[in-house]
Amino acid sequence: MSRKILIIGGSGFVSGTLARIALEQGFETWVLTRGQRPAPAGAHTLVADRKDPDAFARAIQEAATDWDLVIDCIGYQPDDAIQDIAIFRQRTPHLAFVSTDFVFDPAHRRFPQAEETEHYASSGYGGNKRLCELELLNGDCGDMAWTVVRPCHIYGPGSLLGCLPNHGRDTELLDRLHRGEALDLVGGGHFLQQPIFAADLCHLLLSLRGNTATYNQIFCTAGPEIAESRTYYEMIADILNVELQINETPVDVHLKENPNSAPFLCHRIYDLAKLKASGAHVPATPLKEGLRQHAESLITSNA
Repeated sequence: MSRKILIIGGSGFVSGTLARIALEQGFETWVLTRGQRPAPAGAHTLVADRKDPDAFARAIQEAATDWDLVIDCIGYQPDDAIQDIAIFRQRTPHLAFVSTDFVFDPAHRRFPQAEETEHYASSGYGGNKRLCELELLNGDCGDMAWTVVRPCHIYGPGSLLGCLPNHGRDTELLDRLHRGEALDLVGGGHFLQQPIFAADLCHLLLSLRGNTATYNQIFCTAGPEIAESRTYYEMIADILNVELQINETPVDVHLKENPNSAPFLCHRIYDLAKLKASGAHVPATPLKEGLRQHAESLITSNA
């Protein structure tokens, strides 16, 4: 079976990790980026801004090839999904689209949450990702199959640490912990999370190639462990051999001042039965091991 893939993205956190792992696994790998950061060595680089439809189409045309799998890591608006359908339905048998767990309305989640719900986000980041999903569900994809994955909090080398306000993706998190500074966590950090290690997500995406059980399906995508958000920070503190101190920020106070943060302030735990039954890669990295790798990468990069 041919092993040619195209990654829309390729130099960011998830997309860059995906490109590196694809190359390590022997995939002939193309990446489409704006060219502002270097792509992994060994990848074929296509340069275009997807917000420029003509340049995007031209870059794909000039590549003069088809792909066994196209993975869109940077689709945020419904026009991006429309673009994917128009450009790739004649160039690949399979499109994978990285959505988000924020498509679920935080006020109407189930525990655990399965793929289907009557209550989706209607605005913001999650609402726009849901509109992307609807374009794939309802659009004319021809013979091209699609798969949507909905990752929750993604962590791992290449990103910043932190999963909850006020310390999500906190540039100073490790320094704060070393100084013994108390973290201000909304709700005291008691919201449940199921973080997914970036490399696990990437292995999952690559495992979709040729897997017909995943065609035209949507999957909740999360890690193997459910933990309170505060436990996530406790694990990091333990890795650093420091004591964690937490100040609780009341949920209602934070929401009044930051209404757009509602998708973070709920339990984010998922039923992975559908994913497990599909034969795709199931994330398995233990949370503390993934956090150890993540923390060590940040320490090394700051050394």
